[in-house]
Amino acid sequence: MSNIRYLKINHEKFGYDVLAMFQSFYADCSWQLVFPGCRENIIAEAEAEGIFCELEFLTEASDGEDLPVKVRIGSEELFYKGGEGKAFKEGFGGWLYDELKRITGKGLPWGTLNGVRPTKIAYQRLEQGMSHDEILEYYLTERKTSVEKAELAIEIASREREILSKLHMKDGYSLYIGIPFCPSTCLYCSFTSFPIAQFRKQVDSYIDAVIKELEYVSESMKDKPLDTVYIGGGTPTTLEPEQLDRLIGRVEELFDMSGVAEFTVEAGRADSITVDKLKVLKAHNVTRISINPQTFNQETLDFIGRKASVQQLLDIWPIARELGFDNINMDIILGLPDEDEAKVNHTIEMIKELKPDSLTVHSLAIKRASKLAQWIIQNGKSTLKNTDSTMDIAFAGAKELGLEPYYLYRQKNMSGNFENVGFAEPGKYGVYNILIMEEVQTIVACGAGTVTKRVYPDGRLERCENVKDVALYTSKIAEMIDRKRQLFED
Repeated sequence: MSNIRYLKINHEKFGYDVLAMFQSFYADCSWQLVFPGCRENIIAEAEAEGIFCELEFLTEASDGEDLPVKVRIGSEELFYKGGEGKAFKEGFGGWLYDELKRITGKGLPWGTLNGVRPTKIAYQRLEQGMSHDEILEYYLTERKTSVEKAELAIEIASREREILSKLHMKDGYSLYIGIPFCPSTCLYCSFTSFPIAQFRKQVDSYIDAVIKELEYVSESMKDKPLDTVYIGGGTPTTLEPEQLDRLIGRVEELFDMSGVAEFTVEAGRADSITVDKLKVLKAHNVTRISINPQTFNQETLDFIGRKASVQQLLDIWPIARELGFDNINMDIILGLPDEDEAKVNHTIEMIKELKPDSLTVHSLAIKRASKLAQWIIQNGKSTLKNTDSTMDIAFAGAKELGLEPYYLYRQKNMSGNFENVGFAEPGKYGVYNILIMEEVQTIVACGAGTVTKRVYPDGRLERCENVKDVALYTSKIAEMIDRKRQLFED
């Protein structure tokens, strides 16, 4: 028998929300959704293997209705009557959570919350004037979270509001520039990235296209204050020093940088960083960089295809400090294959020696588009070992460094059903990270595969996307600009 379990549902509309719940409770196996209209080979595989769970909506699915549902889990048949006046996700979601908790004998730290922004609940309620206890009660009763996670979300949301109070939230904006190139693609990665060795000849024309897009943005947003600038990827430091200099120099010419509270460049992988590149970033007054180990266990880096070695990071770190970078972030990932408590502890001990100004602790998210997803189908999830203990090791390390949690987000299919948390010294917070999570300020994004989000005064949000393919983005840059023009024309 394969390591895949099948969830059959007669309405695709709510299928992925329900699937996320089962994936959280039964995290030791892979799941496949079966619904009317899906590929015939999937239906045939499911029938051959057997359907583990089947959901039958008894009336036509719609957005707001709380619908009656027949549910079969293994040999157990259940019925949800619906119609309790709650939104479907809260009504049926809460009922299904309670049933799965009863069947499996375990709860989930984040309860029914499968979205990526659990702090947004607290943030919005704090904005509405609700008290700590009222918000806590909502998390515990309506979302069924643990007290620990609810308190963490409220603490971070309170800190976020204080940090963002210093920005131009209503009339300002932030700028993101995407550099979609990497030295190699890591096993877990699903971001828009292309191997720099194969795309080297296209980089200059790509930068030309990005600059054209930036020229439009600077003109269209000229009356609005710019709060943060973030150059991400990919790996921005795959660019040569003169390419970084040309791009950032043009940003400084086009935009009023005098009021920018934070200018971040993801240096990212140590195998892409050189002294000359760091000098370029420093000369252009970049205030924050990331140098990301993901793990300090070399055998894990080799396995996941991350060519940046532990030694390369150890070599470049003191150079960055000597050049005057006093706000450096590190990213680590918990739940990587065969990373047990001892290996996580080794990573944290190394981090404590280097003393980064901020630390982002990621729980491995298994993306369908990543090579890791296919590897898990073939090998199972037993080697992914993110646990309460490994999370505690990372959190304790952050606390020992004097770092406090300032932003949090979750993704579906996260190892251990945990979360990603950013820790930082007071005053060294990654402000852009908060903005992208809470969606409370307009973020204009330039480059292939980026998404611009316009936040209206009433809180409404609209998006426009750039194409992911580098050659297509470069050749259709006029169309990318026109998409932004349509978004911002009123």
